[in-house]
Amino acid sequence: MTDPSSSALVLFSGGQDSTTCLASALSRFERVETVGFDYGQRHRIELTCRETVRQGIAAMNPLWGERLGEDHMLDATVLKSLGETAMTHEVSIEMTEAGLPSTFVPGRNLLFLTLAGALASRRGLGVLVGGMCETDYSGYPDCRADTMAAQAETLRLGLDVPIRIDTPLMYIDKAETWALAQQLGGDALVQLIVKDTHTCYLGERGELHEWGHGCGTCPACELRAKGWEKWAASR
Repeated sequence: MTDPSSSALVLFSGGQDSTTCLASALSRFERVETVGFDYGQRHRIELTCRETVRQGIAAMNPLWGERLGEDHMLDATVLKSLGETAMTHEVSIEMTEAGLPSTFVPGRNLLFLTLAGALASRRGLGVLVGGMCETDYSGYPDCRADTMAAQAETLRLGLDVPIRIDTPLMYIDKAETWALAQQLGGDALVQLIVKDTHTCYLGERGELHEWGHGCGTCPACELRAKGWEKWAASR
């Protein structure tokens, strides 16, 4: 058995951030598995991108191919039943009275990490890797570093295993995320992210922009595009 501390479970949505995190994990851990979540998201097309990205990243580097293990898909549709958000229902994307965008799904990352922690403990995986970031984000409270620290301690105590949460993107912006992908996998990884990952909140998969597929106007597309432009200008 692989030492749990040298193995990781990547929270893998099929988007830019989680793909970069997957590459980061494959470069650092001996054994890596992935987990995705179906929570009734409007942009569920991201789930169909996952296997294409996994296959592409495994073929990109022989060592990564050896290290990449099983993929898991978990049902988290209970989140959709708790109330409407722009991520799970046909609701307009706007700021709410609570001061958060309507794309915020309360408890999403907390539930994801709880489920991932339970799976990791059964699989003998010691590290959860996620793309949470408090530099380029929409103000989601469950993306902050202090939330991750608290959740890691909760998992450690509740599962009674030395599990930890690793967030490679926590303190970098989207331009730096593109740069990290380039550093990890060169142009091949950048192009895999551009062509095969999905970020658009509206699930638009039509036009291929220089930064990837998407509507180009939702917050996720705008953030991804601006990051690309900033990174491209700095190269």
